[in-house]
Amino acid sequence: MAAGRGADGSGPAAHERVAGGPVRAAPDPDEHSTTTQRENPMSASASDEPVGAERSLGALVATATGELSALMHDEIALAKAQLRQDVKRGAVSGGAYTAAGVLLVFSLPMLNFALAYGIQAWSGWHLSVCFLLSFAANVLVAGLFALIGTVFMKKARRGHGPQKAIASAKETAAVLGNVKPHPRSVTPARDAEHPAIEERPTVARSSS
Repeated sequence: MAAGRGADGSGPAAHERVAGGPVRAAPDPDEHSTTTQRENPMSASASDEPVGAERSLGALVATATGELSALMHDEIALAKAQLRQDVKRGAVSGGAYTAAGVLLVFSLPMLNFALAYGIQAWSGWHLSVCFLLSFAANVLVAGLFALIGTVFMKKARRGHGPQKAIASAKETAAVLGNVKPHPRSVTPARDAEHPAIEERPTVARSSS
């Protein structure tokens, strides 16, 4: 006799009648799968544990790699800032040298004449001596500007800002290249459940 439909019409009936016998309950597939999972809980947890450990290790490596990359970007930005500072110092030095040259070339004619005639009117000295004093004053001012330019040039050479930042970035890149995840050694379940038994030497007894 064929199995009938259930009360809701969605699946096979929970009981079936055997010819010439009592009503027997049909096996439930969900109950069988639940029983299988209850019988083997250790196998499921043992198979899931290494996967979770490997995922956590990969997450740590990814986090460390991201932090090192951010550190490299910060060091590059620092090198750029230090390079801009050195360029600014070099520009100040070049401007000071340029100002000294312009002052020495274009101000000599008018300043020399004005200063020479002023010295003559104040001291009554000869006009040639007054012109020499005017020229010496101009040379003194030009030397002052040249000294300022030399000081800034020495500071720019002594800075070595980008070189230090670039060397630090290279060290960070080397560390980042050496970062490798270490494989996890998984002990077989058979060896863990059944530890090795030391074999004892068998001593042969002599017959009396």
